[in-house]
Amino acid sequence: MPENVPGQGQSVPGAPAYAPQPGAVPQGHFDPVVPGQPQPQAAYQAPSAPTGQPVFAPTPAAPAVPVAQPVVQRQPLMPQSQPSASMPPVPGQVPGGYVPAAQPVAQPQQPALPPQAPQAPQAGSAAQAGLAKPSMVKHSAQPGPARVGMSNEVRGDDLDLGTALRALLKAGGSDLHLTVGAPPTIRVDGGLTPLEGYGKLGGDELQRVIYAILTQKQREDFETELELDLAYSLVGESRFRVNVYMQRESIGAAFRVIPYEILPLETLGIPQVVGTFAGLPRGLVLVTGPTGSGKSTTLASVIDMANRSRADHIMTVEDPIEFLHKHKKSLVNQREVGTDTWSFANALKHVLRQDPDIILVGEMRDLETISVALTAAETGHLVFGTLHTQDAAQTIDRVIDVFPAHQQDQIRVQLATALQGVVCQTLCKRADGPGRAVATEVMVATSAIRNLIREGKTHQIYSSMQAGQKQGMHTMDQHLANLVKAGKISYETGLEKCHHTEEFNRLSGRAGGTTQGATLAGGSM
Repeated sequence: MPENVPGQGQSVPGAPAYAPQPGAVPQGHFDPVVPGQPQPQAAYQAPSAPTGQPVFAPTPAAPAVPVAQPVVQRQPLMPQSQPSASMPPVPGQVPGGYVPAAQPVAQPQQPALPPQAPQAPQAGSAAQAGLAKPSMVKHSAQPGPARVGMSNEVRGDDLDLGTALRALLKAGGSDLHLTVGAPPTIRVDGGLTPLEGYGKLGGDELQRVIYAILTQKQREDFETELELDLAYSLVGESRFRVNVYMQRESIGAAFRVIPYEILPLETLGIPQVVGTFAGLPRGLVLVTGPTGSGKSTTLASVIDMANRSRADHIMTVEDPIEFLHKHKKSLVNQREVGTDTWSFANALKHVLRQDPDIILVGEMRDLETISVALTAAETGHLVFGTLHTQDAAQTIDRVIDVFPAHQQDQIRVQLATALQGVVCQTLCKRADGPGRAVATEVMVATSAIRNLIREGKTHQIYSSMQAGQKQGMHTMDQHLANLVKAGKISYETGLEKCHHTEEFNRLSGRAGGTTQGATLAGGSM
């Protein structure tokens, strides 16, 4: 038997298990329930004090010896379980509607505390619970780890991106480069020039400036892939194709000017034969050239020509969307990779179910994209695409070489049937004024060209193009020589861009065996 504890009662047969002392407050101590033994009955009264608390009747018994007892909580009966005249009482029920319940020992209740105002969650509690922490506050204003993709506010002394882009447009440049440790730099007539009045860019500054033009999703995508392509606009002035990248653990960006106005082919200096491709009923037309050679501009002009002259459905897949086409005579739908579709290949899988007449593929990057484009051209659609190749023969070989060796014979047959033309182009610094002139190579798929492709004799295509002037064909060397003779570009520029030096010298009137080094030392024509 444990020692007596002053202030508590000892169980006495026939008496309540607990008798409150004068001035004491009941603490929820009840009789223990011992299976197989008769249980003492306590005298209770119906609740009359605060609801939910039993009121105990005074007990005239002598003070009992205090003893420690296990605590058992009594549970109130459910309303439907209250005894009635037609229902026998529940065994063990005591007056007041309480039944002893065999439950684990409950801890004594603590006194109720006054209500307090809700407190803000501690930092890191949401992360520890595995829950996202919604917040519209920039991470720079909150302690702890930064939320992915959140940006800092641009400061007053940071680079004004709009002003820098307007300076690019005013200078007639094509690109703006932003990189840490260098001032904003623009490309004008093929060369790079720092913008005047700008200092070197800092890493934090440049990140704030770039992140300010990105959406939350774009920031998250960039921090996942470390690469991002998007389009940006100065409303009413120009659009820009933007590439954001990382270099030496710092952010960088390149902005390419995309004019709002789509210029006609004649204004661009593209031969008229290229315009005939816009009227073809079906087939594959490839526009190729190095990066920055104006492929997108040429394709936009061809698509605009079709838009103005044909009542067709034009579907484009681009990364990102560059030139915006309005609905003119044709219906034009433009899809952007990453926003409207996951990839070129995925978009082309479904494009044939969208009832297109003309399909523009921004870049034919992989086997799947090229394969679907060939199939679409074979099944009665006019397909335009781009590749980064230098001449027509190389373009055909590139398409075929993408496929495994056991499929290449079949692809040659498909390409010979579907191909309608190849346009290769490059930009040359002008000699007669500011700006750059375009030099092109055009191949039209005549019967002779198709046979050469089918038989794998692509090395003979150059000779066929030299002799195909009646069909509108010409080589890059021929066009460069014509530009030199017209005084639009210098001889040195033409020699730098030509594919066959001897052929170019002969066509430009320098057939004296002049070497490239001697020519460059001789100055402009």
